[in-house]
Amino acid sequence: MSENEHKRTVSDIQMSVSSMIRTKDTKALYVMFHDEKRNAEFCLPECKLVRNNGFSDEEISKLIDYVKNEQDTIYGLAKKVNPMKAFLGTDD
Repeated sequence: MSENEHKRTVSDIQMSVSSMIRTKDTKALYVMFHDEKRNAEFCLPECKLVRNNGFSDEEISKLIDYVKNEQDTIYGLAKKVNPMKAFLGTDD
């Protein structure tokens, strides 16, 4: 691990939240954490890890804890997502 990689902090990691997705009788949303080289995706409400590319087991454990503890905040963010605006790339 290079010195720069070792000094990476939580502030380097960005979070993206999908809108609510309905599949059959359930609602779900996806949360992605990413930086320049790594990404991890979780499905809520199960807090299930869907994909991990580059995060250590310890980092994934911390991300899972965050997702579990911040579900209300994450759901609030998901309610504000407008899929059409996101698809078209507009800010309005």
